[in-house]
Amino acid sequence: MTESSPQAGLYAFEEFHAWPRHRYWLHALLLMATLLSTTIVGASMARSFAQNQPIDYGESFTGYLRMWHDPSYLLPGLPFSLTLLTILLAHEFGHFLTARYYLVDVSLPYFVPFPSLIGTMGAFIRIRSAILSKRVLFDIGIAGPLAGFVALISPLIAGIALSKVVPGIGQSGDLVFGTPLILRLMEWVRFPGVPVQDIYLHPVARAAWVGLLATALNLLPIGQLDGGHILYAFLGERTKFLSRLFVFILVLMGFFIAYSWLFWAALLFFFGMRHPAIVDPNPLDRFRIRLAVVALAIFILSFTAAPVHALP
Repeated sequence: MTESSPQAGLYAFEEFHAWPRHRYWLHALLLMATLLSTTIVGASMARSFAQNQPIDYGESFTGYLRMWHDPSYLLPGLPFSLTLLTILLAHEFGHFLTARYYLVDVSLPYFVPFPSLIGTMGAFIRIRSAILSKRVLFDIGIAGPLAGFVALISPLIAGIALSKVVPGIGQSGDLVFGTPLILRLMEWVRFPGVPVQDIYLHPVARAAWVGLLATALNLLPIGQLDGGHILYAFLGERTKFLSRLFVFILVLMGFFIAYSWLFWAALLFFFGMRHPAIVDPNPLDRFRIRLAVVALAIFILSFTAAPVHALP
């Protein structure tokens, strides 16, 4: 995910612009804190997976106490956390390296540790200089989802290979996780004829699932999300109306499909709608149009209408 700053300079004049120095200590601290929070969640997943039991989300919180008495408790959680952080890093460095290629002033990734179902609220970078070209905006916006999606394919394949069949496991816990199209296709290859509710995903596959969710969310064509940047590169100021339309659609999905979409709709409406104007009459070339189609395909493969919902 990218975040634009209201204080901006011309990206093309690096030699005249005194860029802020990276606060490496802060980026490292947030990364290590996120490694810890996701490893605790992963340890809970690994323990439940080994016992053929639904994931104990309460243990994801009590794990903070357990690790002080038994640090080895964290070790089984590393496959989940390291896989997830690798996917998130690939996504953010896709943005970062592309921005640096175009001499855009950009921060290193900020990770957001959070005691949630996955142990994090993701990561983001800050773009601190203006982007005046549709081509540059498009390239920076699309680089993250492409890099993140490529990075999650191998863990997804490996994780599904390590998964197993446990009859009824998907309907025996407190929460039900949606199944994106690409995940279902791979499950069908690995477990032909097995209902989705009988497949118990290995923690590595669960980390790839989170990567798919992050990819789909970032490709939503709204405001400062990657999908919003891509759409803006094509449609300019008309994107503002479309962003509001898509937020309204999320609200409807929140009422009729999964309440979690209400949270995302509110978050995006209040904090993610603004988009700096770009005055650039040049249309995107055919190659970038094809990349946009690839991004749409990735969104379709990664999206699930009900990512997480409670059992009745």
